[in-house]
Amino acid sequence: MEEQNKPIDKPTFIIAVITVLIVAIPMIFLNETVGPLIIELYDWVAFNLGMIFIWAAIGSIIFLSWLAFGKYGSVKFGGPEDEPEFSTLSWIAMLFSAGVGGALLYWASLEWALYYVAPPFGVEARSTEAIKWATSYGLFHWGFTAWGIYAVPTVVMGYAFYVKKIPYLRLSAAVLGRKSETSIWAKPIDLAFMIGLIGGAGTSLALSTPVVTAGISELTGAERGTILDVLVIVICVSIFGLSVYLGLEKGIKKLADANLYMSIVFLIFVLIVGPTGFILMMGTESIGTVVNNVFTMITWTDPVENSGFVQSWTIFYWAWWIAFAPFVGIFVTRISKGRTFKQIILSMCAFGSLGAWAFYIVLGNYALSLELTGVLPMADMMNADGPGAIATLVNSLPLGSVALFIFTTVVIIYVATTYDSASYALASAATKELHAGENPSRWHRLFWAFVLGILPVGLMFIGGLKVVQSAVLLSGLPIALTFFFMMRTLVRWLKEDHDEA
Repeated sequence: MEEQNKPIDKPTFIIAVITVLIVAIPMIFLNETVGPLIIELYDWVAFNLGMIFIWAAIGSIIFLSWLAFGKYGSVKFGGPEDEPEFSTLSWIAMLFSAGVGGALLYWASLEWALYYVAPPFGVEARSTEAIKWATSYGLFHWGFTAWGIYAVPTVVMGYAFYVKKIPYLRLSAAVLGRKSETSIWAKPIDLAFMIGLIGGAGTSLALSTPVVTAGISELTGAERGTILDVLVIVICVSIFGLSVYLGLEKGIKKLADANLYMSIVFLIFVLIVGPTGFILMMGTESIGTVVNNVFTMITWTDPVENSGFVQSWTIFYWAWWIAFAPFVGIFVTRISKGRTFKQIILSMCAFGSLGAWAFYIVLGNYALSLELTGVLPMADMMNADGPGAIATLVNSLPLGSVALFIFTTVVIIYVATTYDSASYALASAATKELHAGENPSRWHRLFWAFVLGILPVGLMFIGGLKVVQSAVLLSGLPIALTFFFMMRTLVRWLKEDHDEA
């Protein structure tokens, strides 16, 4: 049941659109003035309010561990008779595509280089110790904590939608429960979610688009620049439009499945033709470093040296995942009917982490090998021009043009599925009522895809990684404050429904 003309929630819809325009238009037309102000605001929030994000991340892991391994782990999204709508492989492919986007390939290729020249814990730059942390911190940032943050709104929204039968796929339903129908806080919460999602998705798209542009430029000789960046966004929105027309089953499911297989083929190719032994040894050591130091890494706040590493990276990542979390929660809720809390939590944390780690271990360590052997000065190239360096990295492989074409295609599909999933979540939040099995109107989802294209254009006009990071930090802050209330709401529901005796 795909084509349904569902009425929109006009106040939420209008306020969200106006907010996006108010934020994005100054970025485009007053970029030289707005950029420095955004960076100053980022620094103030990160250093003064950053602990909110750190405690939200720690609290998420504790809460999910209690939920998955406790007496409520077998609670299902739906009734006892409900079965999963999608195969496990397609389900994993869709939740992974929604959770990572094209930004994964950006960061997996170059994040190590940023830590290699400016490592954590006061380690000497470009040293052997710096390599250890440089290859491990990306796994930490994209690992269990990230997917745990995603899983919190997923389990609360899923229970609200399928068990409590609240006919809204909105953040307010997870925070307020039935009171979301009457509470004055409902619309502000949903608006905060929509702004957070637009900021999080805009950040992902602003990072991914230049990677696609660099790939196209390397393959065709076309000049890199804003015009080509905007053209790439138009192409991705067009792919999304086709996906919307085909529907959830034939659209995003097919895209996610195709991308999963293409990603696996690409990574296996790089592993085989690259320095296989080095990649596998370095990857194994990096996983061991994360496992052995995870408690230190998740609680490190650097209050004495105050180097800024935590604020620039860990807090940025936790803010990004938190801004994205309600959107991933809405989308994973929609595709997870018939699955239990334990299945959802462990699958998201395990498969999501392993998928992201595969990209980091293979692409990141291949780039590192070129740096250490002197084939290419990857660290300097990555710090000077990340997207261009990534295109050069992939093109350095045997059959480089073919590899770069596949790589660029994978990024494009990830960007398109991000548009698809994010637009679905935004349209759901701005739809008056939505029941199990129903979807927002096609025009509504397509409209939000075009709105989502505005913010990354604005961010690219300003330019600079710090500005992109600022967008997600600021948009994630109000969402972080709702995490405690979501957890409290779910615990109350579970006790009411399962602890009568």
